[in-house]
Parts: sequence; structure tokens; C-alpha cells
Amino acid sequence: MNYSGGRPDDAAREIEVAVIGAGQAGLAAAFHLRRAGYVPDRDVVVLDHAPRPGGAWQFRWPTLTYDKVHGMHALPGMELTGADPARPSSEVIGAYFDRYERAFGLRVHRPADVAAVREGAGGRLRVESSDGTYAPRALINATGTWDRPFLPRVPGQETFAGRQLHSAQYPGPEAFRGQRVIVVGGGTSAVQQLLEIAPVAAATTWVTRRPPVFRDGPLGEEQGRAAVARVEERVREGLPPQSVVSVTGLPMTEAMRQARARGVLERLPMFARVTPGGVVWADGRSADADVLLYATGFRAAIGHLAPLRLREAGGGIRLAGTRVVRDPRIHLVGYGPSASTIGANRAGRAAVRDLRRLLGPADEPGPGTPAWEHTNAGSSVRQKA
Repeated sequence: MNYSGGRPDDAAREIEVAVIGAGQAGLAAAFHLRRAGYVPDRDVVVLDHAPRPGGAWQFRWPTLTYDKVHGMHALPGMELTGADPARPSSEVIGAYFDRYERAFGLRVHRPADVAAVREGAGGRLRVESSDGTYAPRALINATGTWDRPFLPRVPGQETFAGRQLHSAQYPGPEAFRGQRVIVVGGGTSAVQQLLEIAPVAAATTWVTRRPPVFRDGPLGEEQGRAAVARVEERVREGLPPQSVVSVTGLPMTEAMRQARARGVLERLPMFARVTPGGVVWADGRSADADVLLYATGFRAAIGHLAPLRLREAGGGIRLAGTRVVRDPRIHLVGYGPSASTIGANRAGRAAVRDLRRLLGPADEPGPGTPAWEHTNAGSSVRQKA
């Protein structure tokens, strides 16, 4: 089979490892592959479908400035320093990722859309992309979730006369000035967007499936480990992963305390149906609305792996660490328990360590290898407040 944008079957390029995705997890994996002696564009190809560096951060709404980002851990080997806190996080982190890729010569191919990953010849995989067809011995998948926003199904949605959009499409608060807005979702994005919209909207209503849980102060080490363990348990059982944030609760900020005092964070349960002019709850209560904004999260963007039949009966992909149990050549990073910036860093390192055992040692670095690659460079991490 030929992919319309790629090389013919007999021209699939043999490489050691393909990395799909160049967000935090993909870049961390590419860094550790290079440290291990795998040369970019010779042994490793990194494919990213985004138009520019920055992973999902480049698509964040413009009013999410860097000082509003709850936690951003530096990529391994390079700090993020000197950032203007009032600058949009999409610009700050996009520029940081760009510097990182250039500093370590990671040579990301973009925009490169991966259509499918299949079983190839000679024990290799077959990666069909708009950048060409590759035949790697192993694959690190780091495609995240941004491309699969989740919209809940509610009776009557198709009748709504107003506007319905997902938080991934959120353009900033001015688009909602003077409107009646219902925000659906109990995560950080829902609260951040609700707090921005409330001062300019005619009215806001906050709806969540479960009562939100707020926590004061940073997440403790023990709490963090427990939250990650709960997500890991699901992927070990082959169930679709929950996000780590969904089990840690919402960090209470001063802005949230003030909004709660004003009544903005008074939560209502999920409505039962949508009408042309608003929503109705099971007990007969109703609310008029011009906009339904669904901050209802994302699902893993792994449709391109479907030909490999990796899913378990429970609907998820069962992992041992980052390794897919059904196929040890494949690692998922930024998936389930590693879907956080520090988790992505650790997963990238763990995946490369495991693949080195599978593939054997890489060739010795050539004469053009940067000096940093011969060192035992550590992972430099900074936690934002």
C-alpha cells in the first residue's frame, strides 16, 4: 500500500527509532535518544504535525499568560529562564521549545502528518506519513491529546440556537462580552476560562458532572505519587487513562477565592438536556444561554496506531511503564500517568532506557557530535509556582 504523500513501499527508509510528536514528551525522548548515541535524521526521525515548535502550548488561548501557568517543568538539559510573566504562554513556551530543538540539533520534521503505523517487513514497523514512509525498529509515540477534544453527548444539543464550542477553541473573553455563558467542566481550563469570562458576560453558569475538589497550596509529594499511581493502575489494566489532574483536585488561587466570594464558582450539576434557548436539569430547573462552552478535556490521539491492534478489551492500551504490553517495540509517552510536564520528561528517559535494552547499544557518536553528547548531562527542572 502506498501513502499518497510518502515514498513507495520499496523505498521505506530504515531507521532505528521513530518519534511521533514533538511536545514535551517527544522532545524529552529525542534528547535522551541523542544522549544515548542515536543520531538525528540517521538513526532517529522526529515527526510533528504542528506548524511550529511548542507542542500543544502553541495553541493555548492568548490570555493564558505565563504567570497563569500552574506548573511548567523545564525540558531535560536546558532551563526556561528570563520569561516575561505577562507574555502569552503560547509564545513563551513555543520560543523555548524552538531554542531547545536548535540547541540540541533534534531536527524535527514538520509539518508531518502520520496517517498510520502498521506492521512492516523484517520485524520492523511501517510509519506512513506526509513526510515519507519510514521503517523503524521501534517507535516512541508522543502525540498527546490536543487533537482529540472530548465533547459529551447531551440530548437536544443539535437544537441549540446559540454557539457551542470546546475549550480548545476558546478565543479569549472578549468573544463572550454581554452573552449568557454556561461553562461545562471541572478542570483547570474550565475554571480559568470561567474566571476570564465572568467579568464581561451578561451571566455565567458553571456546570460539572461531579462536585469539584479544591486544594490549598502545592500538591505534596505523597499526594502526587498517589495520584499518578491511580492513573498507572488504569493503564496497567488496559483501561482508557484518566488525566493526572482529574485525581489531584483544583489548586485554590487567590483569584479563585475572590471569584468564589462573588458567587462565580457556585457549581451546578450536569444538565439533562439542551433546548434551543438554553439547558434544563432533571429537576425541571432551566437556564437561558447564548453559549455552551465545553471544557471537558481530551482523549489520547492514537488513531494512527489502530492498524497494530494494541487496544485491550477495556478500551485502553495496557502499558508496563511506558512500554506497550502487546508490542515491546512501541512506547507511549505523554500518555496516562506521564501526561504532565515532569511526567513527560521522566517517561522520555524511561522509554529510551528500555529501548536501548531492546535494540542494543547505539553506534559511537561521530566526529560531528556536539560536545554535550559526550557528557553525563542531567535533567534541569524548575517548578513554577
